Amino acid sequence: MASGSVNQERLWSRLMRLAEIGRQASGGVTRMSFTREERMAKDLVAGWMQGTGLSVREDAVGNLIGRLDGTDAHAPVVLVGSHLDSVPNGGKFDGPLGVLGALEAVQTLRAQGISHIHPIEVIAFTDEEGARFRFGMIGSRALAGTLTAEHLQAQDADGVTVAEAMRSAGLSPETVHKAARAAGSVKAYVELHIEQGRVLEAANLPVGIVTGIAGPLWLRFRILGEAGHAGTTPMRMRKDALAAAAQVLTAAETAAAGQKRTVATVGQLTVSPGGVNIIPGCAEFTLDLRDTDESVRDEVERQIRHQAEAICARRGVRLEIQELQRVPPVSCSAWLQEEMAGCAQEMGIQTLSLPSGAGHDGMQLAGLCPVGMLFVRSKDGISHQPEEWSSPEDCAIGVELLYRTLVRVAN
Repeated sequence: MASGSVNQERLWSRLMRLAEIGRQASGGVTRMSFTREERMAKDLVAGWMQGTGLSVREDAVGNLIGRLDGTDAHAPVVLVGSHLDSVPNGGKFDGPLGVLGALEAVQTLRAQGISHIHPIEVIAFTDEEGARFRFGMIGSRALAGTLTAEHLQAQDADGVTVAEAMRSAGLSPETVHKAARAAGSVKAYVELHIEQGRVLEAANLPVGIVTGIAGPLWLRFRILGEAGHAGTTPMRMRKDALAAAAQVLTAAETAAAGQKRTVATVGQLTVSPGGVNIIPGCAEFTLDLRDTDESVRDEVERQIRHQAEAICARRGVRLEIQELQRVPPVSCSAWLQEEMAGCAQEMGIQTLSLPSGAGHDGMQLAGLCPVGMLFVRSKDGISHQPEEWSSPEDCAIGVELLYRTLVRVAN
């Protein structure tokens, strides 16, 4: 591989320093949106941006932006970045590598004295994960102009809405429309991210070029039966909400497994009244359904809904289904994939083209500009856990490829 230009030690030091904010006893990281921890993370990164010579601001939804002007200050901007929020007890790399890698790439570009026509903006999007409000990509939706007043009414576990959380963070939800970018104002969005899977590790490759992003569909199922005494209610007379839910969960797993790339996950399940000796009267659970082919995903959804209705009718329980979010899959720009591949060839490294099963902010920007993504190898494919890990060497290779791509895209 050609000798790298990025500063691996600086990149790694910043990643580890940022990971101390929201650090849990387990070694994991918890940084929810519009919290003290998120504010501390933004302030730390803003300081690094300023030290790099970027002009720094936050937009109406709280996206942190560091700008480096090009030779044509009025040319469409090149956006590069990711997010700083985490899932509960998550890892050190999911999101932060993309933000700090973008900053390192821009810092390298400046150190090398490379001229570029288009302005470059390093961006840390607000609430990509959706962990707090069960509704994600808030900052990128706002930038794309698709964040609605209804979205701002999504609530966290304590009943706090996005709008209320914004106000507590000093933001005005009434002005989020000001974060939207005009058509033609963004040339491209490029993101570096850990793979969160094992494909690159299995291929023994440090980086990959993303071909497309699977679209997440989130549903909440609520099954209402009848609570009763566990000892005095015969089995044939029961309307057990949890037993019905168990059959629906199995139907969802079977429907997804029948496809090539569809995945279905139940991440939350609550049962009430919740007594050891009480038949469950209510069962609620979420379903995360994904595929890179929207028609396939939606057909699996139709099958699951149909089977759930049949199961609940047969058991004499009531079914309610709420759609939490429906995001269409996105194809990454062929132009950006070609540029990335050309840069990898210059570096003397082999890459792999692969889809992303996880959602990313770029999905929201696909209607605004071309979107490109690079993946860095994840150890054992672990993500959203304290054990999440990508080596310093792999991170540096990914940022080097990002840096070289930016040089091409910004000219």
